Amino acid sequence: MTIRAIIADDESLMRSGLRLLLGAAEDIEIIAEAANGSEAVDLCQELAPDLVLMDIRMPVMDGLKATEILMAADPHPEVLILTAFGTDEFVLQALRAGAAGYILKDTPPDDLILAVRAAAGGTRTLSPSAVESLLGQRSGLVGNSTSATGPARGPTVPDPLEPLTTREREIAEAVAQGMTNAQVARALFVSTATVKTHLARIFFKLDVNTRVQLAILVNESREPR
Repeated sequence: MTIRAIIADDESLMRSGLRLLLGAAEDIEIIAEAANGSEAVDLCQELAPDLVLMDIRMPVMDGLKATEILMAADPHPEVLILTAFGTDEFVLQALRAGAAGYILKDTPPDDLILAVRAAAGGTRTLSPSAVESLLGQRSGLVGNSTSATGPARGPTVPDPLEPLTTREREIAEAVAQGMTNAQVARALFVSTATVKTHLARIFFKLDVNTRVQLAILVNESREPR
């Protein structure tokens, strides 16, 4: 299967380099280029690509807003953020907008191709620095303040996975580890169709749209309460 992709970046040199790099892969076809988020949205409506490789900071419309618009459509392409910015604010905004992954522009070429394939297949992809940024942001939310009588304790935070059944939680945990539907099926000795059915229920119960958003909730459920 050939992955039909659009490159959205305001730097023409970057677009040309990505076209040459990704176009050399036998299973990736670059069908169009966009210089801003607005162009990317218009091209997606016209060409229905499988994936958009999206920069964040672009004129007219940035990549985050474009991702939100694209993910609200049905059907929609997967969006893989490719940017020079690895700050926690951008990472969280991109993932909450529905991006399938977040990688930096200094990613090695072979890893970038693998990330495109993974994102097109619905598997989350985060660069190591993006993971570190997320973990740091989550640690800051937990807090470590103390008083003369011991550690300060805030109100109990509900488990975000509480609505799930035991089987649904197992599948959510597996997805958060980056496993595909087929891998989850083999690990839990069920059919791929069963995994898809459970995932649909999980997405509905947790009000999420992507595997990345689900992974964020799974990680939050592991926080001390």
